[in-house]
Amino acid sequence: MFLCFIRKRALAFTSYHNMLLKNIKIFAHQVITTKLKNKGTLYLIIIFNLLLFAALYAEFEVRSHDHHQVEKYSKDVRQRWENNPDKHPHRMAHYGYLVFREKHPLGFFDPGIHNFLGNVVFLEAHQQNTINSSEASYSSGLLRFGYLSAAMILQILAPLLIFFWGFNLVSHNRENGTLKIIFTQGISWKQLLWGNTLGLYGLALMIFVPAVIFSLLLALLHDPAIVTAQFMGRYGLLVLTYSLHFLLIAMLAVYISARSKSSRSALITLLGVWLLFNLILPKVATVYGQTQYPAPSKIVFGTKVEEELLKLGDSHNPDDPHYQYLKDSVLAAYKVKSTNELPFNYSGFVMKEGEKLSAQAYNKHYDGLLKIYKRQNNIFRFTAIVNPMVAVKQVSMALAGSDYTTYDDFRAQTEAYRYKLAQTMNNLQIKFISNVRGKRIQGKPDILSKSHWSQFPDFNYRFLSFSQSLAQEYFSLIALLVWLLGLGLLVNYSKNLKVI
Repeated sequence: MFLCFIRKRALAFTSYHNMLLKNIKIFAHQVITTKLKNKGTLYLIIIFNLLLFAALYAEFEVRSHDHHQVEKYSKDVRQRWENNPDKHPHRMAHYGYLVFREKHPLGFFDPGIHNFLGNVVFLEAHQQNTINSSEASYSSGLLRFGYLSAAMILQILAPLLIFFWGFNLVSHNRENGTLKIIFTQGISWKQLLWGNTLGLYGLALMIFVPAVIFSLLLALLHDPAIVTAQFMGRYGLLVLTYSLHFLLIAMLAVYISARSKSSRSALITLLGVWLLFNLILPKVATVYGQTQYPAPSKIVFGTKVEEELLKLGDSHNPDDPHYQYLKDSVLAAYKVKSTNELPFNYSGFVMKEGEKLSAQAYNKHYDGLLKIYKRQNNIFRFTAIVNPMVAVKQVSMALAGSDYTTYDDFRAQTEAYRYKLAQTMNNLQIKFISNVRGKRIQGKPDILSKSHWSQFPDFNYRFLSFSQSLAQEYFSLIALLVWLLGLGLLVNYSKNLKVI
């Protein structure tokens, strides 16, 4: 008897579940077919697809062009470095090295802040130069409206279109009296809302899926070398993030339509939500972050670094206490009376110490500056609790390698390379240059053979790994999932909504 009862209950549950899914599919199909009967909807889908294709192709071409330019000029810089004539190693340290920042292979999907930051940095001894020549510095004032990228279309314009399609899905049925008829046939709010949500989501995918296929084909056909396991991991999560983003937007549109008294009020509410999410909250968060954690200007920062360095020791001042103590210590250790008697070049030794102290002073203050920037960014990032658009934007930039973390990683790698270059030249001076000015080495005074320049390795930038990029945006991903769960519960358990 008990087994028979269990079997009947299981059959009843399966029958109810199948009926539930069937009704949801019916509503979803109705939404899609009804909307597609309108030529305006078809035109909008075509226009959005063309916009996405154009944006993806243009950005991919720009990324490919930049990549070839970086390769070309990097080779030219390397050749010029190796072809330098015989000279003093300290002169080579000041001759310096030019390094170019490259876009991530997925940067064509979401350029993020790439165009607003510098692309070229000159590396030399005793000086940490800024990364210059951003594309924004050569652009017109129209740049404030943002680049027409695939990410911008999917994050800002597509939600507006989804809101336009979904604002009256439920409210219109309430206004013309068909909602009451629907419920007299045994349909629940759960079936109606999920059916409309999935139908609206299906329309959204008609914009997104072609762009996904097109972007992958671009990479495979034009530059298959970039399609690595890292690329596909990032790309897969990027697609999943935007898919969840559109599902969230569809749920929000249908839920507000169901809660609103009329289609007009639903449209106004959704437009207000769009403005709040895309314009008001991001601007308020940015201004608040800059106000709460103000960053020093470039002049103030440079002055603080200089003051810190003077406290540590001035290598150009022969009477500086630090270097005077250093000189006395070295002379005592080698039991000589003059630096000319030392078995190594003392000037190079001083330059090496000075480079170490200047890097120490700069890194100390830059770490403080970086903490300020992180606090500012965290305020913006934490608004994902009330603004899911921020979560999508942050995850998208991180996966596309166009966020500030990737930029700062490039800066850190160039600084490490600069320091290595300066100290390598100082070590060459210490080892091969005589303390006696004018003493001839290899037939020439105070210079080294050019063969030493080619022994110094070329700069080789490595992008952050998938896990390193993702580690910065766990909060954003969690916030997006919480929004999905919250809206899903509202849609799933909405019961006491007005039918008339």
